Amino acid sequence: MSDKPHQNLAIIGHVDHGKSTLVGRLLFETGSVPEHVIEQHREEAEEKGKGGFEFAYVMDNLAEERERGVTIDIAHQEFDTDEFYFTIVDCPGHRDFVKNMITGASQADNAVLVVAADDGVAPQTREHVFLARTLGIGELIIAINKMDVVDYSEDTYKQVTEEVQNLLKQVRFQSDNATFVPISAFEGDNIADASDNTSWYDGKTLLEALNDLPAPEPPTDAPLRLPIQDVYTISGIGTVPVGRIETGTLNPGDNVSFQPSDVGGEVKTVEMHHEEVDQAGPGDNVGFNVRGVGKDDIRRGDVCGPADEPPSVAETFKAQVVVMQHPSVITAGYTPVFHAHTAQVACTIEAIDQKLDPASGEVAEENPDFIKSGDAAVVTVRPQKPLSIEPSGDIPELGSFAVRDMGQTIAAGKVLEVNER
Repeated sequence: MSDKPHQNLAIIGHVDHGKSTLVGRLLFETGSVPEHVIEQHREEAEEKGKGGFEFAYVMDNLAEERERGVTIDIAHQEFDTDEFYFTIVDCPGHRDFVKNMITGASQADNAVLVVAADDGVAPQTREHVFLARTLGIGELIIAINKMDVVDYSEDTYKQVTEEVQNLLKQVRFQSDNATFVPISAFEGDNIADASDNTSWYDGKTLLEALNDLPAPEPPTDAPLRLPIQDVYTISGIGTVPVGRIETGTLNPGDNVSFQPSDVGGEVKTVEMHHEEVDQAGPGDNVGFNVRGVGKDDIRRGDVCGPADEPPSVAETFKAQVVVMQHPSVITAGYTPVFHAHTAQVACTIEAIDQKLDPASGEVAEENPDFIKSGDAAVVTVRPQKPLSIEPSGDIPELGSFAVRDMGQTIAAGKVLEVNER
C-alpha cells in the first residue's frame, strides 16, 4: 500500500471508445505493467486477429472478454502518480453491463470519460455521464481518444469537445472545472508526455490532469457500513462475506449486525489481499469471518454495521429521482428494480409527491399524476422485499441508487429519508 492519498478512479464511456486500451496504457506509462507483458499481449492479440488490442488485454483478462473484445466485469488495477495512488475501476461500456457500471461508478471518487474523436457523443456516453453525476462522482476529466484516427485534427477535437460540453450542461454536471485532453491511448499521445502531433494543444497531459484532481474528502465519521458483494465458504475458516467498506472501520472483535437478514455475531478475522489485518477502513475491499454466521444466513445486498448502530431497513423511503429515459410516463404503482450499493430489489413507486424544476430544484408541482423522461421528482418508494438503505444526508455512500427496467437505466436518485420497518 502506498502512503500517498488514495483515489478510486472510474473510467467510463461508450463501448469501443477505447477505455480498456487507455487503462492498459496508463498502467504501462506509470510502470505498473512491464513492457514484456504488453509484448506478450501483442502477440496474443495478433494471433486472434485483434491486432491493436494489446493494451486492452491488460484489463480484460477474462478469456470471454478477449474473444468478444468487450469488458464485462469490473476489474481493479492500481497505479501510482506523483500525487496519488489510484485504483482504477474499469466500468463496462456495453449496454448489458450497466449494472456492473453502477457498482463501479458508485465506488469512484472521480472519473475519466473517454470519447472517441471519430465518433463523438454516443448513447452510452450520455448514460454514463448521467449516472456519474447521480452517483456523486466529483470531477470529470474528458479524454478525447483516437486522435490518431482523425489525423490529430484540431477542428474535430473542438467539435467533439463542444458536443461533450453540451451534454454536461444537459445533465447539469459542473462542467466549468472539467478538463479536456486530446489523446491517443493506442499511440500514447498526451498520456504521460505532451505530443508533437497535437502542437495546437498546450494543456495538461492526462497524467498531469490526474495529479491535479482534488484529494478525496476523508469519509464522514459515520458508523461502519459494509455492503456485501459475495459470501464464500472457505475451508478451515468458514463463512467469509466479502465487500468494500463504505464508512467506518472493521476490526477483529467487533460485534456486527447484517441487515436486512438480521443476523450478527463477533468478527473473528479480517483479511485484505489475502493477508490478515488488525483494522480496515473506508475504501478497503475485505473478506471477514463472523462467529456463528453461516453461508445461508446472509446474502449479497446485505449491509454489515455495528450491532449497536445497525444499518437501517426501509419499510418505505422518500427519494429524489431524475428520470433519464422512459418510453412512456411513470405513475404511482410502477415497480422497476432499484440498484442500491450491492442490492437489487424491485420497489414500487407508491406516490409521486412533488415534481421539481430540474434547473433550480424548486418545487414545480405538488402530487403530479405522472413524471416522464427529463423530469426530476420526489417520490415515496416501497421495497418489495427488505432493503437496507440510508438517507444520503447521513451516509451518502449508501444513499444513492439507480433504477432499471427493460434492460436500461431509466432513472437515478438519492434517498432523502427512511421510514424504518
